[in-house]
Amino acid sequence: MDWDKLRIFHAVASAGSFTHAGQMLTLSQSAVSRQISALEEEITTPLFQRHARGLTLTDEGELLFLAVSDVLSRLGQAEEALKNAQSAPRGSLKITTSHGLGTYWVLPRIEAFLAEFPELQVHLVFEDRELDLAQREADIAIRMRAPVQADLIQRKLFTVHYHLYADQKYLAKNGTPQNFGDLAKHMLVAYGESAAPEIRDVNWLIDAVRKIAPEGYRALRINNLTGILNATEVGVGIAALPDYIAVERPNLVRVLPDTEGPSFDVHLVYCDALRQSKRVAAFRDFLVKAAKDWNF
Repeated sequence: MDWDKLRIFHAVASAGSFTHAGQMLTLSQSAVSRQISALEEEITTPLFQRHARGLTLTDEGELLFLAVSDVLSRLGQAEEALKNAQSAPRGSLKITTSHGLGTYWVLPRIEAFLAEFPELQVHLVFEDRELDLAQREADIAIRMRAPVQADLIQRKLFTVHYHLYADQKYLAKNGTPQNFGDLAKHMLVAYGESAAPEIRDVNWLIDAVRKIAPEGYRALRINNLTGILNATEVGVGIAALPDYIAVERPNLVRVLPDTEGPSFDVHLVYCDALRQSKRVAAFRDFLVKAAKDWNF
């Protein structure tokens, strides 16, 4: 069997559709479909059941998927063993995290890591969706929730707390709310409805104010944390922001300090197949120390 077809088959089985697999592999949906059809003809066995809501593996497809998964795992381990034969961590390291954590927590610390490990080529991917580590979309992830997959190793780094903040100029012009009901009189800055689907309670502020004043509040919705922060700093309104961002900006004032937003445990995550990776171990140890030194 052709290895390229098997690799595409594994991606389709993992994604559950030709379209999503094509996005992962940077191939068109039609190209992926043709490769799967060619593989099924080659082995004279149907591998998928096609239906309106996607694809499911046949019994034969399940058998092949397990075999290809095992081969991919062994190849990954062999690759790491070859890389670890070198005395120092080297090669490429792909790290993924959310836009917020990446921009405002990882980037201020990454220069020290790059200086300590000059032979590593670091690729940062800031995505609010979770990349598939098993599919090697990234080597290591920093996530605001613990993974549920059994083959992923996790390490808690710290906890993110959300509170309400506004710029000093906004409060001087519009007054400071004294209770939660007063928020209905202010402009709120919040996530767009389609933003960050993996982060639960992302729009807790809007949800809470809506219960108090279903028709009587105004909100500017923005689809990423950078936009929300910038809008808050230029005095548009009041926003729910993570404390790790607000603490670095003295112009932001915490509003209704007794109001607690949701909190999220931040985890470092990587595949068990990379347990012995010097590249991953170097970043893991660096990040654990950075989190410990960060005393907020």
